[in-house]
Amino acid sequence: MAIIIILAFMALFILGFPVVVAIAVPALIYVIMQGFPLELMAQRMTYALDSFPLVAVPVFIFVGSLMNQSGITGHIYRFAQTLGGRVPGGLAQVNVIGSLVFSGTSGAALADISGLGRIQIKAMTEAGFTRSYSAAVTGASAVVGPIFPPSIPLVIYGSVTSVSVVQLLVAGILPAIFYTVLLMLTVAFLSFRYNHPRSRRWPTAREVWTTFVKAAPALFAPVLLVGGMLNGMFTPTEAASVTVAYVLFIALFVYRGLTWRRFRFALFETIKTTSAVLIIVSAAALFGWVMAVEQLPQMFTLALLTISTDPLILLLVVNVLLLIVGMFLDSTTATLLVAPLVAAPLVMAGVDPVHLGIIFVFNLMIGLLTPPLGLALFTLSDVAKISMWSILRAVLPFYVPLVVALLVMTLWPDLTLWLPRMLQ
Repeated sequence: MAIIIILAFMALFILGFPVVVAIAVPALIYVIMQGFPLELMAQRMTYALDSFPLVAVPVFIFVGSLMNQSGITGHIYRFAQTLGGRVPGGLAQVNVIGSLVFSGTSGAALADISGLGRIQIKAMTEAGFTRSYSAAVTGASAVVGPIFPPSIPLVIYGSVTSVSVVQLLVAGILPAIFYTVLLMLTVAFLSFRYNHPRSRRWPTAREVWTTFVKAAPALFAPVLLVGGMLNGMFTPTEAASVTVAYVLFIALFVYRGLTWRRFRFALFETIKTTSAVLIIVSAAALFGWVMAVEQLPQMFTLALLTISTDPLILLLVVNVLLLIVGMFLDSTTATLLVAPLVAAPLVMAGVDPVHLGIIFVFNLMIGLLTPPLGLALFTLSDVAKISMWSILRAVLPFYVPLVVALLVMTLWPDLTLWLPRMLQ
């Protein structure tokens, strides 16, 4: 029966049904066929949302909406452009740095591509970069957001697997910085090889200082968020709430760019995005309950442990599995459906659950950029108004830093676990 339910989900997904329908309909049919009361379905779906860590999801989304609508992100981007426009790669390097700084505006790769990506691609094409290369850099840099706090995929992963969300968010800091450095080196190499444009001169100290002063209040927002969690002052949900209050303050009294109309728009955007995420969470909870009744997690655990009990071998196997899953599903859906299956056997084999969480999410991000159904490629195609194949050709060099970063994260657990251990 479990196999039939999974096949039904895959069939509905391939036929183009919305993800929530593809998940919920097979589970609902199972509940009816097995004679369970329909009230059970509502109970399981509601219970999944009764989670304190999940409260961080809408609050993180609201932070990003407020920063975008009040123009705060523009001040940070102009500072990054002044500082890095002359280095090899020019605006491509600004794109990479901007994605790391702006990772706090949404915590999701596809959202960063749709929002900040439009600004980045427009700026790069106006500076002389090809549209396909601009889209490729935007896609490769957006991957860093979901492993750097705040991260919606990590929050969801922690709530599904009962791993500390604070530990996960802190664990993603060093891997995100490491991948950013690799990406900047790749951009610099490509800029020398293809003579990419950059600013004609280095900025003066006055120009850097002027743009920094304007951006400083905005730059303090991620410092407040990360620093509060590192010092143990806030839980992720509390940190997000404090950041909302801070962003509201600087938007109203420092930058004065937040009007009532824009505030309402930020609220509506938050409600819309949160609803899209949490309805999938609730449907996937019902689907996961069906799989648990059919004992699929236990069967999957036995199958994996039959392959090997060596933690490294199992991590490599799961890496391949997650790359494939990431090609077809968005990170939220993939996390909800797959994380309960892979976490148990790997933790049983000795893999640290926090280490696994970072590898899990980063794998899914690579899958977003991988054909045939890499969702980020389709999003970039829509934003940049060019064919997916043009973007794919331009993305090819960036698979090198992606794979290198994944291998280093897999083989060197201390890169992920050093900061969380410092907090213990």
